[in-house]
Amino acid sequence: MISSFEDLIHKSERVTVYWPHLIWILFVLLLHIQEWWLLYELKGFQPWRLPTFLFVIAYPINLFVLARMLFPFALKGKVIDLKLFYFTNWRKIFLIFTLSAMLSIAFNIFILEFGLDTQILQILLASTFLFISIQRVEREWIHKSLAVIVLTIFIVSIIIEWDVWLIG
Repeated sequence: MISSFEDLIHKSERVTVYWPHLIWILFVLLLHIQEWWLLYELKGFQPWRLPTFLFVIAYPINLFVLARMLFPFALKGKVIDLKLFYFTNWRKIFLIFTLSAMLSIAFNIFILEFGLDTQILQILLASTFLFISIQRVEREWIHKSLAVIVLTIFIVSIIIEWDVWLIG
């Protein structure tokens, strides 16, 4: 993800920036950082078996796929219009976001043993991404608003749960 972002910076003279797309890139980067943080906390998790490990790594693999989907493949010799790229690929990206939220819910319930009642925000996010994808909502103001709202919720939740983000 970082190398793909660096590619866009390096070729910035050929990149037409679309700020909501950049917000999604930042959001996925923050999700990666959050996942690294949470996985460290599992250092004492017992028992580790192959099915448990495969389940645990499903979310980071999904994040990798999501991060890769946020960047155009071919950056050689042409203008890169991130708005065009976003509106060509947003449904696939939102469906992967939906899968990410569902994997996060399952991880929180089965590995961290959180109750379903603590997963309301993730359920709401998964439902929103799925609804917008299925309904093929292409109004730009909705996409812009959703990008800002999701990033804001993520940052506010970290601030509110500041003490939860401690590794003992």
